[in-house]
Amino acid sequence: MPNHLTFVHSLLLLSTAFIAGSLNAVAGGGTFITFPALIFTGVSPITANATNNTALWIAAMASAGAYRHNLNIPKRELLILCITSLIGGGIGSVIFLYTSPDMFKKLLPYLLLSATLIFTFSEPLKMWLQFQSQKSSSESPPLLILVIAQLAISIYGGFFGAGLGILMLATLSFLGIKNIHTMNAFKSFLGSCINGIAIFPFIFAGLIAWHQAILMAVGGSLGGYLCAHYARRLDPRFVRIFVIFVGFSMTTYFFIRG
Repeated sequence: MPNHLTFVHSLLLLSTAFIAGSLNAVAGGGTFITFPALIFTGVSPITANATNNTALWIAAMASAGAYRHNLNIPKRELLILCITSLIGGGIGSVIFLYTSPDMFKKLLPYLLLSATLIFTFSEPLKMWLQFQSQKSSSESPPLLILVIAQLAISIYGGFFGAGLGILMLATLSFLGIKNIHTMNAFKSFLGSCINGIAIFPFIFAGLIAWHQAILMAVGGSLGGYLCAHYARRLDPRFVRIFVIFVGFSMTTYFFIRG
């Protein structure tokens, strides 16, 4: 892992994290920009994944306070899904630690492709889930099914995490939550549990490039805070098209590179 950051690399990481923070405030997909930026500056894929997770978690926590008033979730469901997210995030991060660099390098293009496809088809998926939840509104699915789904999503989030927020919307839609602000609040809270718990194994394993992580956390926090208001004025469709283009471009690059 590089101990010394050049001015150009520092500027690249700061600016890409700033853009990612802005994107996450509107449509998500910031990982498609920050993760490759770390790779391009000479950070190994394993370290880049741990560092990216840490930087975006700090940035997300910096803006989480804006959603605290919208977290109108029954305490029982909140507590159970929070514990599930912590357990799953921990399991996913430990699996990641025991994944060899060569294996992760081989998996990386497929992980990026999966995340890009999830992001690309998130709107039809969301509409289908809303239809399913309305169709079965009279009988909510057992909490056990929701817990199993959230556990699987959390394990994925602890391991890699791109597209995590979109996957969590599947769980939330079946809880019967209709308010978009409440869904975003719950999604952000559970996501912070998953990414937050994953940091501890990464710290003990010495995988985090702290200079890069702090620099990107600052950029992501500033982007999310300063640009959220202006970014929301943009047509979300154009933002999504941009993120999808970047996602497929990065996926293609890593397939060719691998």
